[in-house]
Amino acid sequence: MGILNTLFRALTWWDGQTLNTQLFTWRRGTRVGEDEQGNIYYRNVDNTRRWVIFNGEMEASRVNPDWHGWLHHTWDEPPTDRPMVHKAWEKPHVENLTGTALAYAPAGSIRQPKPADRSDYEAWKPE
Repeated sequence: MGILNTLFRALTWWDGQTLNTQLFTWRRGTRVGEDEQGNIYYRNVDNTRRWVIFNGEMEASRVNPDWHGWLHHTWDEPPTDRPMVHKAWEKPHVENLTGTALAYAPAGSIRQPKPADRSDYEAWKPE
């Protein structure tokens, strides 16, 4: 099963990590923490490189703002060492849902389960 798993990982780079990333992480990575989605964050010894190994599909919008700032060197301390203070009015992080069944559909959209009342709309008719 180990060889098949390695072959699968090498051929499906979009789902998790590539073989080279796995080897680099194993040799030079230091685990920093994990977020609520199961994504694992790493850095190298001198803290010049930071990366994430996604739990499932690799989608950049799945990285929450706390970890995003750390990945891009906006702040030095990871959220595991110094958690960000969130305001009461802030909504929880949600990944980009565009192109999925859960994407936003405004009133009147053909994706709505029932058509909206269009009493404010009058179709144009040529005279």
